[in-house]
Amino acid sequence: MLEKLLTEQQNPASAGIDALPTEEALRIINAEDRKVAEAVEREIPAIARAVDAIVAALERGGRLFYLGAGTSGRLGVLDASECPPTFSVPPELVQGIMAGGEAALSRATETTEDDPAIGVRDLHARGFTERDVLVGITASGRTPYVLGAVAEAKRMGAVTVGIGCTPDSDLARAVEFPITPVTGPEIVAGSTRMKAGTAQKLVLNMLSTEVFVRLGYVYGNLMVNVQPKNVKLVDRARRIIAQAAGVSYERAGELLADSGNSVRAAILMGKAGMGREEADRRLAAAGGKIAKALNG
Repeated sequence: MLEKLLTEQQNPASAGIDALPTEEALRIINAEDRKVAEAVEREIPAIARAVDAIVAALERGGRLFYLGAGTSGRLGVLDASECPPTFSVPPELVQGIMAGGEAALSRATETTEDDPAIGVRDLHARGFTERDVLVGITASGRTPYVLGAVAEAKRMGAVTVGIGCTPDSDLARAVEFPITPVTGPEIVAGSTRMKAGTAQKLVLNMLSTEVFVRLGYVYGNLMVNVQPKNVKLVDRARRIIAQAAGVSYERAGELLADSGNSVRAAILMGKAGMGREEADRRLAAAGGKIAKALNG
């Protein structure tokens, strides 16, 4: 069965890559990588449907879970781990579940991916509920660990999303919102950490970024929920405030201090000339969305 999967096929473009000069070999890899963005582009309507479903679930108090094995699992954990520093959300809001647990992030333990019951167990161990969203990630679209967890999430009535790279896969048929960027055979046959992994990373970027844009964690294209916890982030916060509120860098620093280090409140204070209490009140009434708070 595995030999029939598109992700396991040999790629004619790289058939003799082991005998090529280094630069020529790298150009072949680069040419294949260019196909990845096009494959993801074809899935934008499917990605948009998934984003809408995730936003709705989070607005109802749900959480977002990524689950996978091997490279797919590591990519999910990576995207989840970047959400708190980027958007200042609680770490439990977006979680990555990896077959084999934390140890598998740095050392491959692929045997766990063959057991669907372990996927179910790991899902319940995180307290997954029917209000949450499960995004199953598997390049082949057939990893038992992922399929087991997806089946359990569906049984519970939760929203299910699948990211795979094989047409008409078990995963695509199992989830409510399938996303299938078809990236074709890999440069090294079966090495889905390459094009398939890149496609999965691009899709995850789009999912998490647009979800939090829709939820008001971005103003314009500025990262207004950044937490100024070190020198670099303080500088970034001041530049964001200066740009969003139309004030000087020095004034932005004053606003940041007066707001209690809240970038969003500082923007309101600078842009609308209000005090901290009024800025906090408007943000609370607007669900944290700056544009809505400015019109309130």
